Amino acid sequence: MKRGFCDDIDRLTVDNEDFRRVLYTGKHLQLVLMTLQAGEEIGAEVHEDRDQFFRFEEGQGVVDIDGRENPVQDDFAVIVPAGARHNVRNTSNAALRFYTLYGPPEHKDKVVQRTKEELTSGTSMKSGTAPQPSNGQPLHWEKAALSCRDA
Repeated sequence: MKRGFCDDIDRLTVDNEDFRRVLYTGKHLQLVLMTLQAGEEIGAEVHEDRDQFFRFEEGQGVVDIDGRENPVQDDFAVIVPAGARHNVRNTSNAALRFYTLYGPPEHKDKVVQRTKEELTSGTSMKSGTAPQPSNGQPLHWEKAALSCRDA
């Protein structure tokens, strides 16, 4: 049974402290939360076979798309077409919090990369660690989504 995803995406995004947290992966679409710390960037990349949507919930930054700088802040949306070189940079002194939709999915389902350094320390962008609750209870974002997913 496919249950989909239903939750308060604004709250989940603003509460996210992880560099990357994959919330939901469907057959053709993937939802990922991201937080860039002050001065941090994703790093220039190209997805030849997938489009990407960004929605910025908190902070200020720049999305570079094929050499063009696009300033972003709270409530901005950006679409990067397949094949475009792009980067997201936090240009402020506070965290930049956003979510992104990949079509088709880019990362392993349920991956959590707490910091960008996990990427450079040998953890692949398409792997990572699955979230582990410390007390046997659902993680904050899992608990919040239960009512919609189980409906």
